[in-house]
Amino acid sequence: MKITTYKYSAIALISSVLLAGCSSVATMPSDNITTGSVDDSSIRGSSIGTDSRVSRVFYFEFDKVVLNAEARSALRLHAQNLQSNRINIRLLGHADERGSREYNMALGESRGNAVRDFLIQEGVNRSLIEVVSYGEEQAAVSGSEEGSWALNRRVELK
Repeated sequence: MKITTYKYSAIALISSVLLAGCSSVATMPSDNITTGSVDDSSIRGSSIGTDSRVSRVFYFEFDKVVLNAEARSALRLHAQNLQSNRINIRLLGHADERGSREYNMALGESRGNAVRDFLIQEGVNRSLIEVVSYGEEQAAVSGSEEGSWALNRRVELK
């Protein structure tokens, strides 16, 4: 009887330690984080021939990578133009300041990939598209409130 009690206590203890470990967030000292940079001098302005009234910035909900109907509509127009003109583009993924640096880099990349995948699905040649993530590093606006965060959760088509 005593052995069974110890066994169940040990299982409960191990389970709680494992669950506690899963719920914690590992952080790295900021001096161990390295980020790269991309020479974006070649993408200032845009050579995309789509009507300038068609959005080139696509916004996302918090912690999401799903394109809304407005973004899909604009991207269809861009896809038609890219199919006929074969222009190389960059998709610059961004996130707001919430979350770790690594998480936001991955989220920016996932958002860029969502746009890329949509364009490919619409017939754009994959070799014309490059995805770059800036994570939280190049905020469109500064501020720590929902209005600012919403403008920073984006993918820019350049």
